[in-house]
Amino acid sequence: MSSDLKTHNNKWQPATQVIHAGAAHDDPHGALTAPLYQTSTFRFSSAEQGTRRFAGEEEGYIYSRLGNPTTAELERRMASLEGYEAAAAAATGMGAIAAATMAFVRSGDHIVVSDAIYGCSFALFSELFERFGVEADFIDLNNEGLLKETLRENTRLVFLETPANPHLKVVDIEKVHAVIADLDIRLVVDNTFMTPLMQQPKRHGADIVVHSATKFLNGHGDVVAGIICGSDDDINTIKSTTLKDMGATISPHDAWLILRGLKTLDVRMQRHCENADAVYDFLAARNDIKKIYYPGAPDHEAQALMGKQMSRNGAVIAFELEGDEAKARYFLNQLRMIALAVSLGDAETLIQHPASMTHSPYTPEARLKAGISDTLIRIAVGLEAADDIIADLEQALEACRVQWQKSA
Repeated sequence: MSSDLKTHNNKWQPATQVIHAGAAHDDPHGALTAPLYQTSTFRFSSAEQGTRRFAGEEEGYIYSRLGNPTTAELERRMASLEGYEAAAAAATGMGAIAAATMAFVRSGDHIVVSDAIYGCSFALFSELFERFGVEADFIDLNNEGLLKETLRENTRLVFLETPANPHLKVVDIEKVHAVIADLDIRLVVDNTFMTPLMQQPKRHGADIVVHSATKFLNGHGDVVAGIICGSDDDINTIKSTTLKDMGATISPHDAWLILRGLKTLDVRMQRHCENADAVYDFLAARNDIKKIYYPGAPDHEAQALMGKQMSRNGAVIAFELEGDEAKARYFLNQLRMIALAVSLGDAETLIQHPASMTHSPYTPEARLKAGISDTLIRIAVGLEAADDIIADLEQALEACRVQWQKSA
């Protein structure tokens, strides 16, 4: 990447960066859109060149698991958006989390994890890490005293999501960083729900940021992928060890699709957030909703971080219906337009039941500790007209009311 491009990236606003940052502009035919290098391997001009590249003595591509021009452009763009020196693209969000964390721990080490995270992240740290001798403590990271008490001499990293999946718990990244700033402990933050447009964890002390690029970054529901952003040294370590050797690298075509999706990230997030605010207002006005978890709610803990750590409320809402799990399931089955599906960040509004779906890897005790009830529902608000999203929710809630009146 040229020095001129790096200088411009530092001056551009995020809405410009999602379109231009990291662009190579070296296509011999002058293609405006980044070319797709759909190739598994690259030709060497000589045996000597191949030897030099494998020895790290000459820059250049070898094999797409180790690097690819399309993937490299995505990595440059994401590093620029998050404010880091470098990035690594992975085949899935969980591939990114596994590669980013496993690169810095070994048997006998200890990690500290937020008590509210995605189900598969929980399973990774509570089961797989434990199998290989890495112990994890899951705690409330907003409790600074508890964090200090939990740290050990062999603690190597702290991992958190904010806002957390599924009920939007937020963590003050800066306060967590302050506790571990003088220790040899990396702070890893999952920034999937906010995107770098609404939250940049590096500004608050995060050493590494991970994303499920499947979600808002791509935005079209046709890719599974992950992104890791960090320092040159950390990204080089991840790329040359866990990411390479586990084989969790992204395909060039998926990288190209995410580059396409990033161009509309700014305008999409504006619509996502506007729609989510409207859906929250609708839910908040109803007496058949027991509780709502949404950073935009006046009583949500996220309000203390607005303007400091977060710039918008995001587009995910969790809520609990009055009633039991059977009523929650009945409600989900009455929806007509809103898709009953896991994931988020798509153009379509998606809704799901965390306790039996995304967070089913949790034990019942862990779900209770994390506040994931059997009536909790998570809705990822899409890009449809807000009135149509609300109308579908309203008719499903009305169907519940009628059904429960009959059975009363």
